[in-house]
Amino acid sequence: MRKTKHLQPDSPLLFSDHKKPMSRRDFISAGLRTGGYTIAGLSMFSLFTANHAQAALSSDIEALRDSCGISTQGAGKIPFISFDLAGGANISGSNVLVGGLGGQQDFLSTAGYSKLGIPGDMAPNIANPDAMQSDFINTDLGLAFHADSAFLRGILEKVSPETAANINGAVIPSRSDNDTANNPHNPMYAIATAGANGSLMPLIGSRNSDSGGNSMAPASFIDLSLRPTKIDRPSDVTGLVDVGDLFNLLSQSDAVAVMESIQRVSAQKMAQINSKVTRDDIIKDLVNCGYVKSADLADRFGDPSTLNPLLDVDIVGPGGIFSLAEFDSEQEFQKTASIMKLVVNGFAGAGTVTMGGFDYHTGDRSTGELRDLRAGRCMGACLEYAARRNQPLMMYVFSDGSVASNGRIDESVDGRGKGEWTGDNSSTGASFFLVYSPTGKPQLMGGTAEQSAMHQQIGFMRPDASVETTSAPSANNVNLLVQTVLLNYMALHGQQNQFSTLVPSQGLGNSTMLDSLTAFQPIITV
Repeated sequence: MRKTKHLQPDSPLLFSDHKKPMSRRDFISAGLRTGGYTIAGLSMFSLFTANHAQAALSSDIEALRDSCGISTQGAGKIPFISFDLAGGANISGSNVLVGGLGGQQDFLSTAGYSKLGIPGDMAPNIANPDAMQSDFINTDLGLAFHADSAFLRGILEKVSPETAANINGAVIPSRSDNDTANNPHNPMYAIATAGANGSLMPLIGSRNSDSGGNSMAPASFIDLSLRPTKIDRPSDVTGLVDVGDLFNLLSQSDAVAVMESIQRVSAQKMAQINSKVTRDDIIKDLVNCGYVKSADLADRFGDPSTLNPLLDVDIVGPGGIFSLAEFDSEQEFQKTASIMKLVVNGFAGAGTVTMGGFDYHTGDRSTGELRDLRAGRCMGACLEYAARRNQPLMMYVFSDGSVASNGRIDESVDGRGKGEWTGDNSSTGASFFLVYSPTGKPQLMGGTAEQSAMHQQIGFMRPDASVETTSAPSANNVNLLVQTVLLNYMALHGQQNQFSTLVPSQGLGNSTMLDSLTAFQPIITV
C-alpha cells in the first residue's frame, strides 16, 4: 500500500525534478523562507508627504496644511492588496471556477475537471436531482467558487455574512511560466500609476524586493522612487514613525500644543525678516511647514494604537478578526495584519502579501489544501477589516504557474477525497480579484445575465482545462495580465476611459475591447 507523507503548511517542498534552491525566490517558492525579515527604513522626510486621518489640530495650524502639501484626504483611491502565492498554486477549478466562452458556469469536461483536482462525483456540472442544482457551486462572494474550495472556506471563516453580501469578483484564466523569476506578475507600480498613494508611503510589500513581492513587476511600470517599503510584522509598522521623546514627558494633546506653539513663535520670527531674496522665502516656508508637519505627526501618531495592528481591537482580541492565540502563533497572520492595517487605513496606497510554499505538487492533496486554507483566512481578514473600517477594497490573488492532477484521489481527512497534485502545469493557471464596497455589492457590466457572466470571467478555458491562449490579451501574456488588472482598478473609479492615456503603449486593444475586459461598474467616483 502506498503511503503518502502529508506536509504541514510550513514544511519545505523539495523535489528531485526541480533544481536545488539557489536564489531568494527559489527558497520562498519551496517554503524555505516565508517572505523576508529584514527591517527597511526610510528617511523621516520621505515618510510624511500626505495626511489621511482626521485631525484635531488648532484651526490656525490646520489652515496651513494645504499650503504645506499635507492633505487630509490622502489620494482618495480604493485601497489595493495583492496576494503573491509563490511557487505555482492552484487557483482554477478547485478554488475559483473557470469555464468556457460563456463564463464560469459554461462547464468543462469531466476530464478537464479531473485535471483541476476535482473528481467526477464533485464536479460542478453535476446537479442534485432533489434540488435540481449543483451542490458544488458557491456564489456567497458573487464570484463562483467550488463549494469545497479551501480559499473559500478560509475567507468565509473571517468575513461576516454582511461583509460577504457586499463582495463580488472576477477570474482571469491566464497561463504563466512555472518556477521562474521572470514572471512580471506584480501590479504594485501599475496601481500607483493610477494614483494610489498613502499618507506615509505609496507602496508596501512583505518582501524586500523591487516589487515588494516574489514575482517581479512589469518593467514598463517600474518607478524605483516608489519602491515598496518592506512590511511583514507589527514591529515593521510601528517602526515607521518616531514621534520623539516629548511623549515621554507630556500627554499627546499637550505635546501637540507645544509643537503648535513652536510653529507660531517661528512664524512670528520669520515674518520679521525683510528680504526680497526668493531663497529666503523658500527657507521660511520650509521651516514653517516643518513645524506644521511635526505637529500634525504628533497629532496623528502620538497614540501607539494608530499604527500597531496588535493594539487594533478590530484585528486582534475577543472581538477581533484574529484571536490573540492565533495571531501570536501564526506569522502569516501577523504579516497580513500589518499590510492590511497600513493599506486599508490609507497609510499606504497598495501592498503585496507574499506567501511561500505553493509549489505543492507533492503527490498528495492535503499539503495544498492546508496552505490554501491559511491563505484564504488571510484574504478574508483583509476583506473583513475593510468592512469594519467602512472602506472599499480591491484584493488581487495570483501565482507563478500552476499545478495539475493525474486523477488519483487523496482519501485522507485533509485531502478531502479530491485529486492529488502531481506536477506543474502552466496551462491551468488563473488569477482572480475580489472587490468589497461598503455601499453594496459591486455590479457587473453587461445588460443581461449572459453578458454579465462573460464580464465575470475575462478569457476562458478549453474543455480539457487548458487556458485558451487567444481568449483574451492576458491569457498568454503576464505583462498584459497586469494591464488588465490596472484597467479594472481604474474602472472601479469610473476612469477606464483614461486607460489608453495613462498607458500609451497598452496592448489590450481599442475601446470596445477594453469594455469587454472590464468586470465592474464604478463603486466610487473621483
